[in-house]
Amino acid sequence: MKRLAGKSAIVTGAASGIGRATSLLFAEHGAKLIVVDRSPDVQATADAINKAGGQAVALVKDVSSEADVESFIQAAVEHHGGLDIVYANAGISGGLRPYDDITAQDWMNILSINLIGAFLAIKYAARVMVPAERGGSIICTASVAGLRSGAGGPPYSASKAGVISLVQTSANQFAGTGIRINAICPGLIETGMTQPIFERARAHGAEQRIGQLNPLRRYGVASEIAHAALFLASDDASYVNGQALAVDGGLSSSLPVVLPKK
Repeated sequence: MKRLAGKSAIVTGAASGIGRATSLLFAEHGAKLIVVDRSPDVQATADAINKAGGQAVALVKDVSSEADVESFIQAAVEHHGGLDIVYANAGISGGLRPYDDITAQDWMNILSINLIGAFLAIKYAARVMVPAERGGSIICTASVAGLRSGAGGPPYSASKAGVISLVQTSANQFAGTGIRINAICPGLIETGMTQPIFERARAHGAEQRIGQLNPLRRYGVASEIAHAALFLASDDASYVNGQALAVDGGLSSSLPVVLPKK
């Protein structure tokens, strides 16, 4: 069964990783897509969807630019007749650096994409969704780093904590409209953003240790986050609103512990 049949959707950060996996899965389930990224590689995502018989338009845009966000929201209306789903997934990590080496501009760069970008996606999506009176689903990528310390640098973690608060407050701002606003909090997922972690571990023969701190004792892959996004985008999640869904192998279920050896 196609869970998004006839739906108009936007996915940001769609050139690779979670965004690309989600775009392909949404298309497989019948959604018509606008795929967005600041990298021209986003065209490859649209090409893959169209080659498989789906409908996708690629746009090279910056999610921290208000004009760009407004334009890709309107593109969904122009190309697909409306807007039902927005997955504000684009984000950057900023890397891991000593606290004293992080500048105010570093904070601004990370917050502008990770948090302000999510705000702008909600703002302009709602301008289309509210008058249409058919509800909608807005999903933002947060992180387990936004739940507690230990999963990212200070600016990244703060930005993702902000995303969690943003979806909670926004869900209430749009009470009565039928718009659902939720966040996904990925754990350690192998993507382009986390690739340095995986490369270092593999170079030292320690790949089997990646993800060992969660109860599943493994890292995740982009498709596992995509399936969580599909759930939140679909009518299966019709009563889920203002939530931050951790998809992390159970990492956030516990304080840090040393797991017993078998």
